[in-house]
Amino acid sequence: MKECKTSKNKLENELFKSVWNKTPDYIKDMDLMDFSQDGEFTFTLKKEHLKPYDAAKNPEGLNLYDWFANYSKEAKVSTAGIRGPQNILFPQDTRFPINLVGIVLATLAKALVAKEKYKGKEILKVAGREVRYNSALFLDAIARIQAAQGIKTIVPVGRKTIPIWLASFLAFKLDLVGGEYITSSHGISVKNATKDLNSQGSQYLPEESLEFVNKIQEIFDETEKKGSYTIKIAAKDNPLIDENIMSKLNDGVDLYVEYLQSGVAKDINLNLIKNFNGKIAIENVGGSAYRTLSRVMDKLKISDKFVWFNIEEDPFFHSIGKYDETPKGEKAFYDYSVDATVLAKRKNGEKYFPVIETLHYDEKLKDMPIGTAVLITDPDHDRLTITQTESSERIPYLERNGIDYVKLNENTVLTVFTANQAFLMLMDFWAKQLKVEDLWSKHPRFMIKTTASALSWDEWAAKQGVKVVNVPVGFKEIANIMKKVELKLKREPDKEVIIDDVFGNSINLGKNPRLLFGGEESGGMIMGTEDLIKSLAGRSAIAMREKSATEAIIVASALIAKLKDLPLSSYLKTIFDKNEIVGRYDTRVDIAYYNESEPDINKLKEAKTAGEAKRTKNDLFYLSMAIAVKEGLMTVDNVKEVLNDTFKSLIFDNLKSIKFVGDGTYLEFDDKYIEIRPSGTDAKTKAYGGGSNKEVLETYAGAMGNYSGERTELHKKYISDKFYNSSKEKAMNYYLKFVEKDANNEPFVIPEYKF
Repeated sequence: MKECKTSKNKLENELFKSVWNKTPDYIKDMDLMDFSQDGEFTFTLKKEHLKPYDAAKNPEGLNLYDWFANYSKEAKVSTAGIRGPQNILFPQDTRFPINLVGIVLATLAKALVAKEKYKGKEILKVAGREVRYNSALFLDAIARIQAAQGIKTIVPVGRKTIPIWLASFLAFKLDLVGGEYITSSHGISVKNATKDLNSQGSQYLPEESLEFVNKIQEIFDETEKKGSYTIKIAAKDNPLIDENIMSKLNDGVDLYVEYLQSGVAKDINLNLIKNFNGKIAIENVGGSAYRTLSRVMDKLKISDKFVWFNIEEDPFFHSIGKYDETPKGEKAFYDYSVDATVLAKRKNGEKYFPVIETLHYDEKLKDMPIGTAVLITDPDHDRLTITQTESSERIPYLERNGIDYVKLNENTVLTVFTANQAFLMLMDFWAKQLKVEDLWSKHPRFMIKTTASALSWDEWAAKQGVKVVNVPVGFKEIANIMKKVELKLKREPDKEVIIDDVFGNSINLGKNPRLLFGGEESGGMIMGTEDLIKSLAGRSAIAMREKSATEAIIVASALIAKLKDLPLSSYLKTIFDKNEIVGRYDTRVDIAYYNESEPDINKLKEAKTAGEAKRTKNDLFYLSMAIAVKEGLMTVDNVKEVLNDTFKSLIFDNLKSIKFVGDGTYLEFDDKYIEIRPSGTDAKTKAYGGGSNKEVLETYAGAMGNYSGERTELHKKYISDKFYNSSKEKAMNYYLKFVEKDANNEPFVIPEYKF
């Protein structure tokens, strides 16, 4: 008889018990495919599996049609991999969006698409993972399914963890057909996902996802027609599952260090770090960043400058972000994720950082000097949060300048910089370093940023002569612009590069430009190099395709070393003042319409469906007006009228424009912006703001993000039901036009591999 998994961690144990108790016996007894066996085997997908489970009429039902309907919907809109909750104890549970059967089907479909595209060619892909529940199993399944289809899969030595940016880097550098990476980034512990990487190392765009989604449909159609479909799973030691290549490459670390040394890890930065007298702390949430990052630091000969927190790998993420009470005060397991910048409110209305509270820095930092910086990175090591201890005497200064902080004790606070603030410091510092090296003027400089990121970035860039390309949220959108620039550089190297942004502006980047910075407010960034990056087969790139906390950590460490005893908060204020930045403040309000950690899948689905309806209603209220203005059915004055009527306590008289920006609605005012963006993959709304007054931003973002979306009489006066109901489809068409204009659709050619 099966028994519930146990943990020495009390909170994790409660999670296990809850999942166990909410999992029905037929799921616990399910034995569809056993990846613990080393030899090859087959899994027979049956017609019965496609239909719902019924103990009497269809005991083999897996309800795969229902799973697929949700999976395909998400594949079309996902900004960061197809992610969702899973049954952490019984991964074959197809009631959850992420499950072993789904991983097998999606992997097979992608393999079949690749074989059709590259018929007769040797197909190589990379597969990697971080530390989440069932990630090792999913990696094994992916590698063995691909091997059974004749595809060679490069995996880390011992099939251990690597960061997402390393998998992405290797896909590009080694000229692979693509890769698979298992992560849900900084999401809650019970979530997981597969990030599909193409030959550029970039996440799939919608049209790439549709190819394999359609292939799954073909598999289902054949199963319906013939009654079954046989899927082969290769042996664990199949020679097409290759650890030797990664062994020779030191898991890719050596190649990546070479790349860093051509960019942010040049001597001008490394020497600052080497001569630094203090220590910088690195927080490895989940522990999986340490395995790679520590080796990078060793190779760069700077590892002695760092102290490390949480280096042991743990799928429960060392209890970080985990509570036994919901925000409403209900007694239940609740996970705030591992995003250190998440803000919540206590029952008394006081704001606090729930994730940072569980990092216990009041204890960890008590013997370290004031001024110690802590660089916090997530399990797949692509995001970075920058924090630093300061004297409590500086609290008034921090509050005046919109810098959040956590009290550690009577004498010390921990400043918590938003990515908007942190990355402004990093891009400013890196620009200065390029000028010191006399490199700045050799190329025109530009940045790629998401619309939801800081206004201060745009203002700083204007002062520095740096062009800005704004894109929708998601790093694949940043990578898509990179590829457009590269195509123009390749085809017309002597011409000025002109790129359209998502606002509809044509941005002249100049001749032979270089990327200074690419990033987003959620904590991910990349920096370009002076010389174009070359793959082994000679492809060129202006920067890598995935955000990298390693790049951010190196630049941040050099800046901290340069400042010595000067706090980062003072440096930030100096940037604001010298560049006469008006939009110094920013905010983000996350509205979750349900408890993602609910272990009862039926309750979870019900709550998520209800939440998605609320999210969509909120979105359509604003989106329909943005599309109506674009199509000439409303004026901005009409929008002001509707909004002033809807939000009686807010003033919209200085609204300048309202625009659909690929995945959200952007409202530009004289003194601020507000963006309302629905999650493409979950029952959440995000409201962003940037401008000259933090309190005003929080008020507008909070009110507009939490609005029910109920259509007012004025809204109905300007927008018909028919137009309202079609606005989402219209918006998607506008988004696809933006993506496809000047798109770099050059076919990938598989080279002759020599490694």
